[in-house]
Amino acid sequence: MDYLKKSLDLHKRLKGKLEVRSKIKIKDKNDLSLAYTPGVAEVCRLIAGDKSAIFTHTIKSNSVAVVTDGSAVLGLGNIGPAAALPVMEGKAILFKEFAGVDAYPICLDTQDVEEIIKTVKLISVSFGGINLEDISAPRCFEIEKRLKQELDIPVFHDDQHGTAIVVLAALINALRVVNKKASEIKIVINGAGAAAMAIANLLILYGVSADDMIMVDSKGILCQGRDEMNLHKQDIVCLINKDKKQGGLKEALVGADVFIGVSVADVLKLEWVAHMADNPIVFAMANPNPEISFADVKKTKIKVFGTGRSDYANQINNVLVFPGIFRGALDARAKAITDKMKISAALAIAGLVDGKELSSTFIVPSVFDKRVAPAVADAVKKAI
Repeated sequence: MDYLKKSLDLHKRLKGKLEVRSKIKIKDKNDLSLAYTPGVAEVCRLIAGDKSAIFTHTIKSNSVAVVTDGSAVLGLGNIGPAAALPVMEGKAILFKEFAGVDAYPICLDTQDVEEIIKTVKLISVSFGGINLEDISAPRCFEIEKRLKQELDIPVFHDDQHGTAIVVLAALINALRVVNKKASEIKIVINGAGAAAMAIANLLILYGVSADDMIMVDSKGILCQGRDEMNLHKQDIVCLINKDKKQGGLKEALVGADVFIGVSVADVLKLEWVAHMADNPIVFAMANPNPEISFADVKKTKIKVFGTGRSDYANQINNVLVFPGIFRGALDARAKAITDKMKISAALAIAGLVDGKELSSTFIVPSVFDKRVAPAVADAVKKAI
C-alpha cells in the first residue's frame, strides 16, 4: 500500500481526523435548559465556591492538551506549528482509541520558551494533563521543568519519557532473552537529544550501571572535558562513561551488550556490530528509517532487534505508554508523573509478555493489545 498517498487522500476527504461530539442530545427546551441556560449557572456557582468540582462536573477530568511548537516533528524536523497539526491530531486519536482520553491538539505559533510556558499555564484550566510533543532540545527541558513546577496537573514530554519507558520495557524482556542482568551490561546510546537523556536517566534509575553507559552524539563520545557540550550533556557525563572513553560510535561499540539508537538512519555499520559482545541487543529507533537496515541485521550476530516501525518485529513505540500513563494519572487525579510511575509502567508493559511468548522477535506486546493501556494505568495508580 502507498501509505503516503493514501494518507493524503484520507486527510483531504475527512478534513482532518478529529471532531467534537456532544454527550447529550438537545431535542427540546428542557434539554437546552439543562445543558445551557439557566441550568448551567448552578454548575458555575458550584465551581466558583469549590474549584475541585471542575474535576467532577466538567471535561477537565478526562482532558489532555497535546501541545507543540512544531520544532522537532517525527523525522521531519522544524516544520512549524501548522505542519505539525496532522501529527497532533493523530496523537489525540491514539489517546482516545487506546485509553478513552479526550485529547486536544494545541499548536502554538511561537518557539519562545517563555511564551510557550505562559500560554500553557493560561490554558491549563481546561485540562487534567499536559502532553508536550515534538518540541526541540534543549528548550524542551526548560519548558517541561518549569511547567512541572508551576502547574498542579501532570506534565509529560512524551518524546522524552514515553520513549524512555517503552525502551526500558523492551530492554527488560530483551535481557531475559539473552540471559543478561541489567546491572552487568554495557550500553551505548547513539544520540544525545531529549529522548537519549531521558532513556539514560531512567535506565540508571532502574539499575543499569551508569559507569558502563556511553552516549554518542554527532561529534563523538560524550566524555568529561570534551568541548562543545550543552549543560544537559555536561550533566549526563558526570554520571556515565567512567573510563572516559573517547572516539566515535565505532570505538564506543567495542564490547557493548546493547545499542540504543535515537539518532539518524544508517549510522550503525555492519563491521562495528561484529565487535559488540555476544548476543547483542540493538534498538534502532531512528524515524522513519532505523540506524541499521533490517537487511543488514540479518548479516550480523544481533540477537534481539527492535525499531519504532510497525512493519518489523518488536515495535518499540510510545503508543504502548502515553495513553495508559495519562489514563492512570487522570483517574487518580495525580498532580505529577513520577519516576516511580514510569518504572512501574515499564514493568507492566514488559509483564504482558509471558515466558511462553517471549522470544527474540517478541519482547513487547502489540500496540493493538487491549490489555496494555489498562495495565499501565493500573500500575501508575498503584505507584502514587
